[in-house]
Amino acid sequence: MLDFNNTEIAFASKSKSELKNAYLLFSVMKHPGIVRLGKLASQIALKIHFPLAWIVKPTLYKQFVGGETLQDCTKYIEQLKRANVKATLDYSAESEQTPDGIQATLEETIRSIDFAKETPDIAYAVFKPSTITTDDILSKASEKKEKLTVEEIKEFREFRERFMQLCERAYHNNVRILVDAEDYCFQDAIDELTDEAMRRFNKERAIVFATLQMYRHDRMPYLRRIYDDAVEKNYYPGIKFVRGAYMEEERKRAELMGYPDPICKNKQETDENFDAGVQFVIEHIDRMELFMGTHNETSNYKLASLIDAYKLDRNTPRIYFSQLLGMSDNISFNLTHAGYNVTKYVPYAKVRDVLPYLLRRAEENTSVAGQTGRELRMLKAEMGRRKKSASPTYSN
Repeated sequence: MLDFNNTEIAFASKSKSELKNAYLLFSVMKHPGIVRLGKLASQIALKIHFPLAWIVKPTLYKQFVGGETLQDCTKYIEQLKRANVKATLDYSAESEQTPDGIQATLEETIRSIDFAKETPDIAYAVFKPSTITTDDILSKASEKKEKLTVEEIKEFREFRERFMQLCERAYHNNVRILVDAEDYCFQDAIDELTDEAMRRFNKERAIVFATLQMYRHDRMPYLRRIYDDAVEKNYYPGIKFVRGAYMEEERKRAELMGYPDPICKNKQETDENFDAGVQFVIEHIDRMELFMGTHNETSNYKLASLIDAYKLDRNTPRIYFSQLLGMSDNISFNLTHAGYNVTKYVPYAKVRDVLPYLLRRAEENTSVAGQTGRELRMLKAEMGRRKKSASPTYSN
């Protein structure tokens, strides 16, 4: 029986010292004030080029990042493999959006796709569209496309070429690739290109995956349009579901710019929207593939139940559960122990380049209701279980 409270399975690969270090880290992250102060100090340090590796590497970096290079990540790939969990390597550098920075990110993402081809224990490749163009081009192409200048049209065309180059590389390597979702003001252009790429490269199976942030109330209509288009044009959409990562910023921007708030009214509506999307894909799994990225226990239980209710093989390659490295091991490892497909997102990059990602993880653990408390509860339970099992017993 699937049980996310089984800490023996969840932390089988963790040593006693690793459990203690994780417990200490999450204990710090549960304090919003400390996280905000750390974020501010880190941003200042980045601006003045103050070295940060000495404090970040043994803490946040060690918990949430696979390493600086693809080769560094191999130890995590092997560790996950022993538990029948696959990796999804994510080049998480958020460098300056300069021509050199954009080209470097493109080349590294191509290397990650090629690396995945040669490494069967990697389930997906992934890229973030805003790292291969500029925010200005993405937002204008999404919101004011008709006002693009001649030079901006050229820049957008070059972005599209880079976008399609990555998808085509994945197609020729037979590697599934996730197109990350981003801010509302960027997403229309990303959706347009993702739709085009799915029509081109998903003729036999899902290679390109669109990411739908289900805290947006317009994502179910978009999902239905994708399905109808796929039936009409004969391709197989890949759909990745997440709840979303930019809620507060989205509400503020909508109010500032005077357009309707794109976010669901409350968490319950977001949860219902998320579950409806997952249900829709399962109902059409003969035409679609599903990647569900969430740390929500209820949603993971629901998908597991749907797979069984629809009499699907638990290890069907069309369906993957996913959580981030360093988080929700109680979900990931208990799911795979029960026979379901699981992949862990394993980010990699140098400390300075991956710091924005790390700060978001710290903020997420602080702001998501119950997230840090659950991590601490699970870690404490496992440390207690090991202590009890190691204690000598006496009899008269």
